[in-house]
Amino acid sequence: MFDARELFRERLSEYVKETSRYLRYIFNGHLMIAMFFFISVLAYYYQGWLTRLPENFPAALVIALAFGLIASYSPVRTLLQEPDLVFLIPAEHKMEAYFRNAIIYSFIVQLYLVFLIAAVIGPLYFAAYPDRSGRIYLLTILVLLIFKLWNLLANWWMQKVRDPGMRRADTAARTFLGIAVFYFAARGDMVWAGITTVVYIIVFLYDYMVSRNQPGVHWELLVERDRNRMQAFYRVANMFADVPHLKNRVKKRQWLVNLVSKVPFTRKHTFDYLYRITFVRSGDYLGMYVRLVLIGGLFIYLIPNLWLQVLFALLFCYLSCFQMMSLYQHHRTTMWLDIYPVEVALRRKALVKLLYQLTIGQAALFSLLFLIQQEYTGFFLSLAGGILFTYLFINGYVKKKIAA
Repeated sequence: MFDARELFRERLSEYVKETSRYLRYIFNGHLMIAMFFFISVLAYYYQGWLTRLPENFPAALVIALAFGLIASYSPVRTLLQEPDLVFLIPAEHKMEAYFRNAIIYSFIVQLYLVFLIAAVIGPLYFAAYPDRSGRIYLLTILVLLIFKLWNLLANWWMQKVRDPGMRRADTAARTFLGIAVFYFAARGDMVWAGITTVVYIIVFLYDYMVSRNQPGVHWELLVERDRNRMQAFYRVANMFADVPHLKNRVKKRQWLVNLVSKVPFTRKHTFDYLYRITFVRSGDYLGMYVRLVLIGGLFIYLIPNLWLQVLFALLFCYLSCFQMMSLYQHHRTTMWLDIYPVEVALRRKALVKLLYQLTIGQAALFSLLFLIQQEYTGFFLSLAGGILFTYLFINGYVKKKIAA
């Protein structure tokens, strides 16, 4: 006999086992050290900045954006799989308990985001509004939890709608109204906060009425969204361990390929060409590299201490080089590479060469920021330190790792 509750328990158990296998690789010593350093430095400068908070700082807007966006981000994890499109659709009328448990599970696992944002925003709230008590902030967090639950239910109802434009418009409307509610609440304008809450409830009830008129569950959308979330998790995990379930995304980016693929047409440059176009066309590496450069540059630009700026420059060079190492295993399941008449040593040499180019290029970009700020000491320290770090890290760690 079909038991929807038991099916959800089995799916949840499988999901926890699958993710925990890779989480222990993701949260390894390297990442934990970097995270501890980031959090410590950010907390120190955040606290110092709050003591000098400008009177005209738009604290209400920042609080509203943080709370409104975290409330609107409320996906429902159904843990459905592609075979369910065949085997579970006939049992849709028995799946109510399964989907109810999925909604409860999704709400519980997203609570950490709510409390994390509340902990980060709390010092800003009390610095901007020192006359307010902690009870008022706790009440705001309670309202945030209510809006989180409402958004979760509304997202679930709207997933029955087949029109993607209607779903996007509904999400945008609820997000805007949620931000408005928290903006007026932060300013203490409770009349307008109440009015926007009433408008939000009207949209919420409209979503419910629309879902009631839908023929049934949009199975294809639910399966696609869960598959995309798992693939996003696998792409992160693939930077730390081999993930056989990962489906690699490839993007054309022809102009970039033409720019980086100019290598001599000889056997010893085979993997130079392959790793370059993989870096450019894969859906992971180029985007991550650019993000690390931008975030690192932002830290360097905003942090006032020269030595911390240099340290952040080296830290982001380390993160980029460490993450790009996974290029070596990117084509591990492509069997036709084994017929290349190219020695393994040339393959390793090609990766090492690309890592040198990317990491030293990143160090050069960071050093230019010091030059723009007319910090000439920081320019030389960042450039020289980046080159020295790249040489030591690649020769002392990367070569041993890819040779293992």
